[in-house]
Amino acid sequence: MARVAGPTKIGRSILSMAIMLLLALLLVPLPALSAEVRLSAAASMNDAVKELVRSFTKENPDITILPNFASSGSLAKQILQGAPADIYISANQKWLDYLVPKKAIKPQTVHDFAYNALVFVGRDQTRIKTMKDVASLSHIAIGSPRSVPAGQYAAQAMTKAGIYQQMVREHKLVMAKDVSQALIYAERGEVDGAFVYRSDALLGRHATILFNVPAELHERIVYPMGLTLHGAKNNAAQAFFSFLKSHEASKILTNYGFETASVPDPDLQQR
Repeated sequence: MARVAGPTKIGRSILSMAIMLLLALLLVPLPALSAEVRLSAAASMNDAVKELVRSFTKENPDITILPNFASSGSLAKQILQGAPADIYISANQKWLDYLVPKKAIKPQTVHDFAYNALVFVGRDQTRIKTMKDVASLSHIAIGSPRSVPAGQYAAQAMTKAGIYQQMVREHKLVMAKDVSQALIYAERGEVDGAFVYRSDALLGRHATILFNVPAELHERIVYPMGLTLHGAKNNAAQAFFSFLKSHEASKILTNYGFETASVPDPDLQQR
């Protein structure tokens, strides 16, 4: 019977080298895969959120944050209709409360992110100082109360001041799609003034704060946030969500005129 030849010395050497090469490749660390986080945030947080994103991605270049800015109501409806979102930041509690029962937001993650104040802005030549004075103007801009929290706060304030029905009856209200648009109308002089958030007013160039709306005339302006069900499973989203609760994030919010609400994350502060 013929004997089957075993592997030659050269063959064994080649096989050994191949195995060693394979092991070496397995031990080489692979580059981190890039991850995406889709953030739906109230339009009034546009500039602050963009700064927060820059700060976070500077330390986490492998994570891409994709912000989507609109009125809180529009964003909530987009999420319910299946629009991709990992984190939702609303300009009032109403829209978070709207999403949670529909299982669009993980309830354990919901908490206050920041607070704001309502102010009335206009050109320097507009000499008014109180809510009562607003009724003497021809046209003022507010975010549409149906979907824009800033407009809802403005409507509450005017109602308590006893001028809202008069403004509606005399067709003096110009409805804006969001608070940013209301500010633009005032900046261009297309209206006599506008109710906007303090954080937005501080960014204005041609419109100035004419007076602060008394806080007792409207509900507290709170920005709650939460992770969507998809976001709760996204490690990158969880990392950015934790950053939003950090001391660094709080400093950025303060610089943009917000009052911070989140308790700084001690783990992040120690990095």
